[in-house]
Amino acid sequence: MKTPVKIAIVLALAGLVAAAVVLKKQDPPPVPALVAVSNKSLPKLLDLGATKCIPCKKMAPILEELKKEYAGTFDVEFIDVWQNPEAGKQYDVEMIPTQIFFDATGKELFRHVGFYGREDILAHWKELGVKL
Repeated sequence: MKTPVKIAIVLALAGLVAAAVVLKKQDPPPVPALVAVSNKSLPKLLDLGATKCIPCKKMAPILEELKKEYAGTFDVEFIDVWQNPEAGKQYDVEMIPTQIFFDATGKELFRHVGFYGREDILAHWKELGVKL
């Protein structure tokens, strides 16, 4: 292969590498907020976990009960971060399950990592001033 062809190939490869570096350094597009403020302006308990995680499986029936029993008082939402890794990044989840308590405006009030029992959740809502 002749030298000018080799130089052209090297320059083309260098250009592709430079373009890849520039694209990688660009900020990713913003992720839309996953915790939307409801029209009812209710506080929200967001549980970030996975359906195959053992502590998360133990929390699932507790969250379902709370969701039904306290509808109209606070919202309960579960996001599987194994199926939706962007949510884990958005909420800075380092371990699962992670529960985040939000006020009615969407402001984070408290965060807990690990299994969190029903009575603990309700006690914390009371500490935060939510009337149950």
